[in-house]
Amino acid sequence: MSITKKTQKGKSNQVIFITALVTAFSLLGDSMLYIVLPIYWKEIGLDSFWQIGILLSINRFVRLPFNPIAGWVYKRISLKTGMMIAVILGTITTLGYGIFQGFMAWLILRMIWGVAWSFFRIGGLSIVAHHAEESRRGEAMGLYNGIYRLGSLFGMLLGGILVPLVGLSPVAIIFGLLTLIGLPLLSFSLKTEDRGKREETNAERRRFFPQLSRLKVLVIISGFFVTMLIQGVFTSTLSSVIEFFYGSSISLFGIVVSVTLLSGGIQAVRWAWEPFLGRKFGLWSDGPRGRFPLYIGSLFLAAISFGLISSNLPFWLWIIIVLVSMITATSITTITDALCLDATKNINVVSFLTLYTVVQDVGAALGPFLSYFIIEFEGGYYYLYWGGGFIFALLGVLWVVEYYKNHHKVR
Repeated sequence: MSITKKTQKGKSNQVIFITALVTAFSLLGDSMLYIVLPIYWKEIGLDSFWQIGILLSINRFVRLPFNPIAGWVYKRISLKTGMMIAVILGTITTLGYGIFQGFMAWLILRMIWGVAWSFFRIGGLSIVAHHAEESRRGEAMGLYNGIYRLGSLFGMLLGGILVPLVGLSPVAIIFGLLTLIGLPLLSFSLKTEDRGKREETNAERRRFFPQLSRLKVLVIISGFFVTMLIQGVFTSTLSSVIEFFYGSSISLFGIVVSVTLLSGGIQAVRWAWEPFLGRKFGLWSDGPRGRFPLYIGSLFLAAISFGLISSNLPFWLWIIIVLVSMITATSITTITDALCLDATKNINVVSFLTLYTVVQDVGAALGPFLSYFIIEFEGGYYYLYWGGGFIFALLGVLWVVEYYKNHHKVR
């Protein structure tokens, strides 16, 4: 590799890392709320417990209609400008958590955060697509996902530690000021002219969403179900599953811990390993065998481990099953995003990533709703998790067919 190529690679990795770091800073305030709001809701002027659910979910519902608008905006401005808009909106919302009180004020702040995250998600993926080397997209996607998800980890951990000591308002203001650091970081790392890999044709401009091939449709379908099952079903029901099978408190090494603490700790493990394991899975998928074999193997392993989560196993064995399921989740989410970037090679980046993001958000919003509808029935956990396992297996079969067609075509 020449010195010039090494320099370009270093700069590209630096841009991806900084973009992920800026996103992580912006997630601190949002992630903190999932830990502290159910406890300190009266402190911010809420009147009823149901308002907590509205505040924690409204940002997702805002993203569904706004994602296409954010994609349309990104076609007309630089990625740098869009990401700076996201940082400004993220700063406003996080600082607002420390300044304003009352349900209506917080409802507006959470809706603004939904708009901010649309800019973060589409802009971040577009930057990775623009700067990642074609042969290292998986590694770049693993690095990006792993770094920005550390924002959720530290937001929950620091929020849970600091808020009881100094109060929600000071912590929110500190997190808001940290979010503001993103502006100078983006200013020095991104170029104003970065817009995507190529300009759209007139025909593409007239389309609301890009024309889709069979492979692109399969990527979109996978993105929907993977997000629905991992971010929607698993994340929202893990505490409930533990309580159903093992009770509201569990003894670990002689120490009794609550379900919520155990569930949060289990999921924090995944966020902690994401920067390393996600990048490793991405790097392996960049190898000579390509993404398909690792992706297919991860889907079939996920099918088994995901279903077994609903089994009444010895607790130590159940924990191992959950960890295996989360490892497959890291592999699957990383490679699905990398396959999405691969699919942007011959089309406009922002158009396809907008569609991909919309579908993912629909899956994330639908997951909790379906979960708590299904578990109301007798044997609901069994049907929910083995049903999810069946979906993973079905996706694996579809990708086996796609792999065979591509392999046969190459030969």
